[in-house]
Amino acid sequence: MNAVVWRKTLLPEANVKPLPVSVPEEIRITYREAVLISEISGRAAAAMARRCLQGIVRDFFDIPQEKRGNLGAELAFVREKIDADLWEDIQTLRSVGDIGAHMDKNVDQIIDVSPQEARSLIELIETLFAEWYAAREKRAKNKLALKEMLNDKRQAQKSAKDAARAGIPEDAGNEGTGNASGD
Repeated sequence: MNAVVWRKTLLPEANVKPLPVSVPEEIRITYREAVLISEISGRAAAAMARRCLQGIVRDFFDIPQEKRGNLGAELAFVREKIDADLWEDIQTLRSVGDIGAHMDKNVDQIIDVSPQEARSLIELIETLFAEWYAAREKRAKNKLALKEMLNDKRQAQKSAKDAARAGIPEDAGNEGTGNASGD
């Protein structure tokens, strides 16, 4: 009896980075596919990176349905919201991704995208995840922490005023700490 041996390497299939929780599932899938295919087909990875960019732009900037269509038009809609250096890189990703996504009129001519070039496009996508999604999540957490801090301080201030009205010394139990004026 011949036994069938199945071998599978338990290392990660590719260098897929963990993404912020706010990244929608479809964008996560597209990103993962771009990373997984990058060593096999740079053009396919470039096309997936471009698709990922379009999903990010639509989601992050909440592009209205009537403004959706081609990526160039969607980017033009949010142009003023994007840093100039990043804008240039995004335009490069869009243009190189177009080579993989759209067939040129001369179907006999193939413009290659190397795995390293594809990796550079994917790194830009990872930068967008970090600078847009992760930064927004961090700001939201910080905002919540600041609101809680302010609420706590206001509650402490209210408690101190209530205690003063009731005739309880402000620093009861903290004799000799100095300033009783509240400064």
